[in-house]
Amino acid sequence: MSGIYIHIPFCKKACHYCDFHFSTSLKYADEMVEAICKEIKMKKDRISGQVGSIYFGGGTPSILSQSSLQKIFDAINSTFSVDTNAEITIETNPDDLTSQKIKELRQLPVNRFSVGIQSFFNEDLVWMNRVHNASEAENCIRRSQDAGFENLTLDLIYGYPLLTDTKWLSNIEKAVELQVPHVSAYALTVEPRTALAHAIKNKQQNPISDNQSAGQFVILMDKLLEAGFEQYEISNFAKPNRYAIHNTNYWKGVNYIGIGPSAHGFDGQNRYMNPASNSLYMEQLERNKLPELIEELSLNDRFNEYIMTSLRTMWGTDLQKITDEFGKDFLEETKHNLRGFEDKDWLILGEEKIKLSQSGKFFADHIASELFIINSSE
Repeated sequence: MSGIYIHIPFCKKACHYCDFHFSTSLKYADEMVEAICKEIKMKKDRISGQVGSIYFGGGTPSILSQSSLQKIFDAINSTFSVDTNAEITIETNPDDLTSQKIKELRQLPVNRFSVGIQSFFNEDLVWMNRVHNASEAENCIRRSQDAGFENLTLDLIYGYPLLTDTKWLSNIEKAVELQVPHVSAYALTVEPRTALAHAIKNKQQNPISDNQSAGQFVILMDKLLEAGFEQYEISNFAKPNRYAIHNTNYWKGVNYIGIGPSAHGFDGQNRYMNPASNSLYMEQLERNKLPELIEELSLNDRFNEYIMTSLRTMWGTDLQKITDEFGKDFLEETKHNLRGFEDKDWLILGEEKIKLSQSGKFFADHIASELFIINSSE
């Protein structure tokens, strides 16, 4: 079943490391919600079957009021057929998840929270310029569980200068103690045009250490696997059969539509990209024009995307799928490119699947790029 991604481009503050598209002003929030609802209706023909997942990302979707979120759900339900068991996720910040807010979200079809904890240490949260504090980070999880929201993802970040291995281990242990079924953990990367990049450039901040990130990645894998989690994607860990359906569908190439400024969509053949500009997005919809650019993906493009995404998962790259969807020439080229890894312990080569070994997970992007096909007859 297809998915719907909705980008809510508002945040209370700008985190020092973040380069996602958002605004810290809610001045035009009502107009943005109206524009999002209009785009949903204009994309009615993009999904023919049922919707299996809806994901509110951002930004901080939980910053919107219950009535604003209800308007978006009304637009979705009047336009598409949503499966009764659809996974409906909203990204939230701990400071938003007050008892009242959770009660309001309980009235909506939302059945999954993705909570941006990042750290359980106050000094780290201040360094990141997060809005919440350490006690809110822990309390919002317990409060959500008490209210009946048990399908939770807890987001953590590692590899930043303040994070010692001891503190990182403590963060992981706290996540396990809180009994959430899903943990997403990302190594901090320095994105251009962020406050962090500026501080490092001006020597106001130490650069990020690749060795530190690699060591903390090992700690992450060891401790969560020991606690009964499966590493079903390089950055995502879940208890058995508690995988995030929406994100798993991204990695498996399932079709989805993107709604909101900067959102992307994919129909199996082409990728659609909305402008990362609130004003341009709303202006084009005001003129009854879909605010999107279309990137027509070649057979090579689609193959390379499949390699990049499938290789990151525990299910691996399916050799039969390569033959069925791309042709025997692509399979032969893939097998040829695999020869370069025969002496390395980075891949597990089976008759039906290619999977990353534990050591190969450190080099996933490099391995995928070596398997890309740059030139072929299409």
